[in-house]
Amino acid sequence: MLSFYLLFACFYFLTLLGLKFYWERQAQNYAGLHTKSFLVSLLIPFRNEAENLPSLISQLKKLSYPDLEILMINDHSEDNSFEILLEAFREDHRVQVITSIGEGKKAALSTGIHLAQGELILTTDADCVFPENWVEIITSAFSSLQTQLVAGPVQVLGGNSFLNEFQKLDWASIALLTQYSFETQNPLMCSAANLAFRKSAFLAVDGYVGNENYLSGDDEFLLKKIHGKFGPDSCIYLKNPESLVSTKAEKSWEKLFNQRARWASKWDKHQSFSHSVASLIPFIIQLVWLSSLILFGEGWTGILLFLGIWTIKFFTEWMTLGKVLSSFKFPISNRGILFTTFAHPFYVLLVGMKSLSGNGYWKGRKIIKKSLS
Repeated sequence: MLSFYLLFACFYFLTLLGLKFYWERQAQNYAGLHTKSFLVSLLIPFRNEAENLPSLISQLKKLSYPDLEILMINDHSEDNSFEILLEAFREDHRVQVITSIGEGKKAALSTGIHLAQGELILTTDADCVFPENWVEIITSAFSSLQTQLVAGPVQVLGGNSFLNEFQKLDWASIALLTQYSFETQNPLMCSAANLAFRKSAFLAVDGYVGNENYLSGDDEFLLKKIHGKFGPDSCIYLKNPESLVSTKAEKSWEKLFNQRARWASKWDKHQSFSHSVASLIPFIIQLVWLSSLILFGEGWTGILLFLGIWTIKFFTEWMTLGKVLSSFKFPISNRGILFTTFAHPFYVLLVGMKSLSGNGYWKGRKIIKKSLS
């Protein structure tokens, strides 16, 4: 048993070292490439976002891309979000504020996409922060006609509380795995907070048809469809600090668990064996880390081994996740990494258990796990 945990710690170290190697590989720099000027349709679905709209409105007015239309799609807000946006953009010809013909994020996006005039569709969320040249950076990656979808990095805003530090590192781990999956031409995930695709590709794969019953997953299901139809070189992960979109950190552990459980609840819905396996592996790895607590029953030898392998875990995560954060010019908190090293296995276990029910709440709506059969 002692040998097993020592070998496991070495395996964990080598695995994350490999992921770090892929992260450090020189990515294609699309900035400055000569491309035609695309008409871009920026879609932002919103529901009950009144408190986030002042920041969003200010950012949208600063976007520098010339050939841009902006569609704000109201997902039946119960606050005054719709009225705020109508007033803010009353005289801005670039912006349309419309109401979704259905319910939920996929319906809102579908409404916007079918009204969009742009060749490229760009999506984000109402609580996000993006740079003024964000649209230029994303569209530059479409210099090749082969490129059908571009995913960009996402990170959280927030202070230095344990909760915020934890979320920064959690997002860093998501970015690390996302970039690896794109590099190995088997993309597993992306975020609609920073996503662009050709409208023609969306229509060619019938958009969200086939997964409308799932409240989340608009981004990942579409990624899989486009990758499957257009081939491994059709999808790009843009690892560029200038393309980074920041989103608000969840304000409580309960909200964080609910969000992650909602995302994880679709792990077995992709009709992809590799995706299901890739979703289970992190869960299994964290279970093994938790099981190492039994080493305390092996006397001083077991206790010393426990401390040794968890030191390896801390150092490995400090090395890899710290590299991701520094790539996006985020400070590295040793305290945050130490806390996350010990908390993350419990977090993954609880999120996994909660995701199995598929039930919860989002934006005031009850989520009920459904079957497509």
